[in-house]
Amino acid sequence: MASGTEIEKYREENLLFKKQIEERTGKTVEQLYEERAKRVLDVIELRQPDRVPFMVLVEAHHYSGIPKTAAFYDPITLKRTMRKMVVDLEPDMGEPGFPSCGAAMTELGVQNCVWPGGPKPPDYEYQFIEREYMKEDEYDMFLNDPTGFMIRRYLPRVYKALAPLAKLPPLDSIFMGFEHLTPLFTDPDFLQMAGNLAESGKLVNEFHKNVGDAYEDLAQLGFPPFARFAPGGVGGAPFDTVTSFLRGMKGSMLDMYRRPDKLIQASDAILERRIACAIHADPNERDYPPRVGMPLWRGDPVFMSEAQFKKFYWPGLKKSLQTHVDLGYVPVPFFEAVFGDRLECLLELPKGRILASVEAADAVRAKEILGGHTSLLVRCPNVCKLWSIGQLESFIKDLIDKCGSNDGLIIVIKIPDKTRIEDMQAMLKSIKEYGRY
Repeated sequence: MASGTEIEKYREENLLFKKQIEERTGKTVEQLYEERAKRVLDVIELRQPDRVPFMVLVEAHHYSGIPKTAAFYDPITLKRTMRKMVVDLEPDMGEPGFPSCGAAMTELGVQNCVWPGGPKPPDYEYQFIEREYMKEDEYDMFLNDPTGFMIRRYLPRVYKALAPLAKLPPLDSIFMGFEHLTPLFTDPDFLQMAGNLAESGKLVNEFHKNVGDAYEDLAQLGFPPFARFAPGGVGGAPFDTVTSFLRGMKGSMLDMYRRPDKLIQASDAILERRIACAIHADPNERDYPPRVGMPLWRGDPVFMSEAQFKKFYWPGLKKSLQTHVDLGYVPVPFFEAVFGDRLECLLELPKGRILASVEAADAVRAKEILGGHTSLLVRCPNVCKLWSIGQLESFIKDLIDKCGSNDGLIIVIKIPDKTRIEDMQAMLKSIKEYGRY
């Protein structure tokens, strides 16, 4: 973990970057921030911006050579790299990365993912692990006693250190006599668990201290966030929660045939609980209306038929999107595959209130369907990592020609690995000029 001196040094570096940016541009960082924020909001609300906005994605370890473990064990180094990337490439929205406390994950014995520097080598990619963390005969327990299910079933399966919780009896009927349960907590396993939790808490507190407010750090340099963490939101498609975190892909796909009613009930219950805890976005916040990213996993034609999409997936996703809009957020659903004509479903939702993130392969069809109704955040394909910087530039300009007429387009540019910074900057300068209206 970074020392207090290291954190203070980072803050001093931020002030130096601010001075350099203002001298180079002749504008204050506040002016730059407002220009970029307006450009993005104009697109979302279907007004014509001065040019096509863009975001940039570059692997941090490729950009500056830092190890992949930095995101889990050295957040200051990750923040420095992401900051340098943003300052060098000047996107319209900044993204500071997604650090997680690897030491705490090890302390708790996380079972549903692997990460570099923990159970895997330093150069390993983070990988989520789907399993049936809720068994096929546990739907009723999840529906009737969700807290009990989470404490006595889910947590012991996902966190090795919390395995003793499986020994707890049902807690929803203990109205008197809790003292008779307390000897259980003298068990060595429970004492060990308490120690793991306390140590994890210390590690996470220190980690968060080092991370600080990474979004605000970039804001102080003139870069608005793509999306801040929104504790008042209601999440994405509830079907994705069931399929990824509870039943796994295989289990949920079988459930569509074997127990469809229970699957729908669980999805509905998850969403209703989230809505009950939701809060309105604060209109006095600088970034109002805040954007909320919503990754989507299972609603595309590869995973389910059109009939299944309309039955299991779209009702929950539609309600989530509408609730976000009603609460004052801009939901950004990430359609992480080619959805094609299924994107027509977004026409059922309010105009100019949603930013739909689609694959580049879907962009032209998405523009045909949603043009003038819902704006697009188009992601360059992963294959672009194999392209030259010239091929990527040609691809983006062609994308602007086909999808950027008048309004409604933001581009997420994935820079090829091992590209020189100077070449990135030259390409992005060309894209800025080409994308002007």
